[in-house]
Amino acid sequence: MHLLDANVLITAHNLYYPINRVPEFWEWLVHMGSMGRLKIPVEILEEITEKSPIGQWLKEGDNGASLQLDEDVDPELVQAVIAAYATDLNDAEIIEIGRDPFLIAYAMANPTERVVVTVEASKPKTQRANRRVPDVCNDLGVTWCDSFQMMSSLDFTTAWRSALS
Repeated sequence: MHLLDANVLITAHNLYYPINRVPEFWEWLVHMGSMGRLKIPVEILEEITEKSPIGQWLKEGDNGASLQLDEDVDPELVQAVIAAYATDLNDAEIIEIGRDPFLIAYAMANPTERVVVTVEASKPKTQRANRRVPDVCNDLGVTWCDSFQMMSSLDFTTAWRSALS
């Protein structure tokens, strides 16, 4: 299962697949979500504002429900992820990290079956709250990929519906 970071949806809409111009991509995401091939943790969904085009799209039909990962995070795994950033983060740094530890913790709950998907690029020398998701994943043994690797792995095509027939 691929677990998507909010930046995957935001970047797709803003740069490559605007919701109103490439609806096939967004329909495919919902289809993959309903099949359990990709999900988004609720903590990550909460990062997307309701007023944004993506927030509006998530409210349509069962789009959000199809994509939402329906499980609770293990608090101990979240703490382990936060410790991978630094063991002595202050309150401001924890706010700066945001919801990324939840995303990684969900992947840690089933590391052989889950992959974190993010548009963040690795920057290993970055320290503390500025660490990137790929680098934290690498340190914790969590598999990650970018959006295009996910689409390749899940065989996205704009003609995906005809492939189902």
